[in-house]
Amino acid sequence: MQTTDAPLGVAAPAARAAGHARAGIVGWSVGTLVLTAGLSLLAFLWLLPIAWIILTALKPEPEIIRLPIRWFPEQWTLDNFRGALTTARSANVAVAFFNSLVVAILETVLTLVVDAMAAYALARLAFRGRSIVFAAIIASIMVPSQITLVPLYAMFQQIGWLSSYQALVLPGLSRAFGVFLLRQFFLGVPKELEDAARIDGAGVFTIFYRIAVPLVQPAMASLAIFTFLRSWNEFTWPLIVISRNDMMTLPVALARLLFAYRVEYGIVMAAAAFSAIPLIVVFFLFQRQIVQGIAMTGSKE
Repeated sequence: MQTTDAPLGVAAPAARAAGHARAGIVGWSVGTLVLTAGLSLLAFLWLLPIAWIILTALKPEPEIIRLPIRWFPEQWTLDNFRGALTTARSANVAVAFFNSLVVAILETVLTLVVDAMAAYALARLAFRGRSIVFAAIIASIMVPSQITLVPLYAMFQQIGWLSSYQALVLPGLSRAFGVFLLRQFFLGVPKELEDAARIDGAGVFTIFYRIAVPLVQPAMASLAIFTFLRSWNEFTWPLIVISRNDMMTLPVALARLLFAYRVEYGIVMAAAAFSAIPLIVVFFLFQRQIVQGIAMTGSKE
């Protein structure tokens, strides 16, 4: 039988190419392994406090205060979760949960409406002083929110809106971040689409909500998530403006539980676990929109 060997000049480059391919595969695998290990460690460190909260909430009170500390309960119980919703003396967690949910949803929806209209006007409508208005909005980002606490409180006191949903929702609508974010996306909407709609007889508002808004949905989804998280975790303003227990939000209720005369740590941990549920649900429902919005923001020129 006759065999034909490849010429040396052809075999050597082929062997080098195969070696480079194997080295690339090995390098990619090692890099991926290191990255995965690092991200897994960060995820573990992030989940550790959440696991501690849940496990502590499942312990009876004597086990919580016992030394040395043990991670897993010897006796599993749901009494702390029932107590947080029904028998907590210093705060009504169920009512506070409902109030926080109402405030966060209202503020998110109204923020999207107001910021989207303001951003579209600054990006597409030509009017005198547009640059000055946008500069003033951007400059307001540098003003610390603590400076406006006293004027806002005095204003809501004069109009009789203390301890109300209006006092909790309306101050959050004046933030400039959403206007700036959406304006940058509206600037990227092709003007040819708007011109074609004008030729067909569409007005400004029709172009806004039928053409421009659908094209910036990733940015609006990101803004909705950020607004919901900020509103849900807001503590200082509700603490100042709310004096009625039936209008208390969840962060304030958690502080009441933590600084009560007799602290029941199991109930505090159960209430903290309740407070994390909406945030986790919102993130898992809209994580694709969040990633897409951040990626599109980074790719804009």
